[in-house]
Formats: sequence, structure tokens, C-alpha cells
Amino acid sequence: MGTIDFGQVAKSYARAREDIPVSLMDSLYIRGISFDGKKVADIGCGTGAFTRKLAMRKAEIVGIDPSRDLLQQAKELNRLKNYQIPYVEGTAESTRLEDSEMDIVTVMRAWHWFDRPKTLEEINRILKPGGSLIIIDSGFLTQSTFVQETLEILSHYVEGGLKPAGAKAESKQRINGFPIEWFQEWRTAGFELRDFYKLTYQVSFTPNQWIERIESTSWLAGMNEATRTIVLQELTDHHQVQESVTIPHECNVCILKLN
Repeated sequence: MGTIDFGQVAKSYARAREDIPVSLMDSLYIRGISFDGKKVADIGCGTGAFTRKLAMRKAEIVGIDPSRDLLQQAKELNRLKNYQIPYVEGTAESTRLEDSEMDIVTVMRAWHWFDRPKTLEEINRILKPGGSLIIIDSGFLTQSTFVQETLEILSHYVEGGLKPAGAKAESKQRINGFPIEWFQEWRTAGFELRDFYKLTYQVSFTPNQWIERIESTSWLAGMNEATRTIVLQELTDHHQVQESVTIPHECNVCILKLN
């Protein structure tokens, strides 16, 4: 599977990925997931949107990501928003954390980019016995005319078509957006599925905010700079007469516990 360098769109990524709903954090709490005082590793943390949500809930949180550009944005947001979250340049397969150190590992919008067998070995290594792994995915839904118009423009430029990101493109069947083979992989690696559920929520965008959201996708991050500039200009021209728009989103959550 090819990798995508989101560092090329780090500034847009930082601004566009703050759409994590309060309902997600509430849904974890009512399912008995408390982050207060827990040691948590957020793997594939990007610019730190989810790490900041966890820090607000008093987790002893560390963010892990291989992209220096994304981590630099996370650290800058630490400064601007008065957080002191540590960030480590590492991968899902090699986090550089200590053995049996973490109570919880979280992965937000990133599992499909990992070498999953190696990542599961690494999470087994860093989790305490009985620790939890929480895998979350979210994104905009495509039913609205506004989104369909955007995707039509993108379809002319994305080589191979608008496929799902990463490993999702390799799967022929998904449940709530999660490839069905992942569930067996988790079981084989010693993780028991405790809960699996879906949330819907709304996000409002100005035209500029929407274009930044699209710029932060793997479709545009995978383009060369010249093509990306052309696409962004076409999107700007198309949406410039639009007022703010509300886009339905979906969030899928899987809670697993290490046996």
C-alpha cells in the first residue's frame, strides 16, 4: 500500500480536522471509558485534534505520528491553545514507547494507513494487561448535492478514481466503514470486541473552510503541488457564490480490550 505525505498539506490539515464532535466523547464516557488519570497513546495523531480532546478529559496523553510537519503544527497548537501535550515522532509499528506502559491506545482516522499486523504487535507491547484499544473513523457523507459537485470536480484529477483511503480500498465488504477482515485480525491478535457503534453529526463550513477540508484529504495530499493548485482553484471558483453549508458526517467507533 502506498503512503500519503499529509505533511504537504499540514497547515490546511491543522485547520480542517478540528471537527471531532462532543457526542463522540460523551458516547465513550457512557460506555465506561474514562480518560481521567489514564496513560493514553494516540497513534497517528496528526496535528493533535484528538489528543487535545483527551487532554481536556485529564488523560496523561502522548501523540505519535511519523510526519514532522504535522507534529510541528500540533506543537504550535499546543502553544496557541496552552496545552503541554508531548508529541513523539514515531510510527504505529514502532512507537518508541515503553513496554506495558499504556492504559489505552487510540487511533483516530488512521488505522487504514498502518501495517496492521506489525501495529497490533506494537500495541500489544505497549498496552498494560487488560488495556483498551479504541479505533475511530469519521468523515463527511456524500449524499448532498454540494458534496457531489465537489466529488465530480475531484474525479477529473484523482488518478484511479475516488477510492476509499488506504486499506479500505482493498476491502470488498465493510461494516460501518470498517473492512470486515479487521475484526478477525483484532481477535487473532488477542483483542476482544467490547462495543461497535455509529454516530452522526453535522459540521458547518464556509466555502473556504470546505476547500481546506478537501485539501486535507488523501486525494489532494497525494497530488503533486501543481495539480493540487489547479484543483483548489477550480473548487474555489465553483463554490465562491455559496454561503455556509452544513454537511452531514458519520463517526464509527470500535472499542476493544486486550485479553
